[in-house]
Amino acid sequence: MNKNSILGIACLASALTVVGQGNLYAQSKDADLKNWPKGASPKEIGTKIAYHFNETPHSNFNRPGPPKVITYPETCTWYGALTFAKENKDGKLVKKLQERFEPLFGVEAKMIPIPDHVDYSVFGSVPLELYMQTKEKKYLDLGISIADKQWGPPEGPRVVKESQGYYDQGYTWQTRLWIDDMFMITALQAQAYRATGDQKYIDRAAKEMVFYLDQLQKPNGLFYHAPDVPFYWGRGDGWMAVGMAELLRSLPKTSPNYSRIMKGYKDMMASLLKYQAEDGMWRQLIDKPESWPETSATGMFTFAMITGVKNGWLDKEVYGKAARKGWLKLITYINENNDITEVCEGTNKKNDLQYYLDRKRNIGDLHGQAPILWCATALLR
Repeated sequence: MNKNSILGIACLASALTVVGQGNLYAQSKDADLKNWPKGASPKEIGTKIAYHFNETPHSNFNRPGPPKVITYPETCTWYGALTFAKENKDGKLVKKLQERFEPLFGVEAKMIPIPDHVDYSVFGSVPLELYMQTKEKKYLDLGISIADKQWGPPEGPRVVKESQGYYDQGYTWQTRLWIDDMFMITALQAQAYRATGDQKYIDRAAKEMVFYLDQLQKPNGLFYHAPDVPFYWGRGDGWMAVGMAELLRSLPKTSPNYSRIMKGYKDMMASLLKYQAEDGMWRQLIDKPESWPETSATGMFTFAMITGVKNGWLDKEVYGKAARKGWLKLITYINENNDITEVCEGTNKKNDLQYYLDRKRNIGDLHGQAPILWCATALLR
């Protein structure tokens, strides 16, 4: 081999190395969860959405007039605003969110939900977050009373014939095997664990999660909206995705339920990866291409993937890319009033494809505002 041939091979090898490094750089840039275009950073977006929430009156599921009690979408958004304020080190925002809560100890006391249903009990996650950030005991007392009541004996008008059986087996009597529950229950019990360090709270949530996974998760990792409704409704599955991510974030690896929940979580994430649209969105019905891109589900799935990448559960190149695409596309649906658009209205179950395709698309619905704040928080963690 002559000198020129050797030189040519060396140049080619060098060029291939540079190309390879360029591809790696492009890959890592696509999966970058720290650097953002101007106006797209979690700090900028989260600040706008959180302050907008704090100026919004108590919401009533997009119906006119105030609600009788704090609704779960407001709870979810309040929790997201508080966690965002913490990660963004925004003491002013924490103070404002605390001031929003104060009337509930006085003139608005009747708006604290009676914790006899998962959608009402989740409210306890907000005072528990306020306690962790302010150390004021009144918040702890309120939040823990709700968390303990959830695992207390069945009582009140919502008790059904199955309630005692669930209680006797060590589950909450509020169990009903609806996929929404696995955020509502987890959010409260995980918060109680974080606030007190008492492992009984996280153990409760983990035991419950395994029960739901064993009963409801399909072989493809997703969840039907209901056992008799064979549709993968986006936001319904979103509650499971966020619930598992929130639980695993705090569940000790020594828990006997850790590996089972991690398997359920990873199976779901792998399936969701296949159904993400090229632009980064997920659809109202996850596996139906004729369905419309929906923002609350996209926010929830993006949060679950961000959390997985940040904690090392998921491959950072593959899922980091999906999470980045999800975030960057999701925020384009925020209008000039800082309201997210294309949010599916609250949806009951129905074994009818057209029913899901025809659901109303809301603007500023807190079902959609909350996941943006969860994502912003997770990106800053």
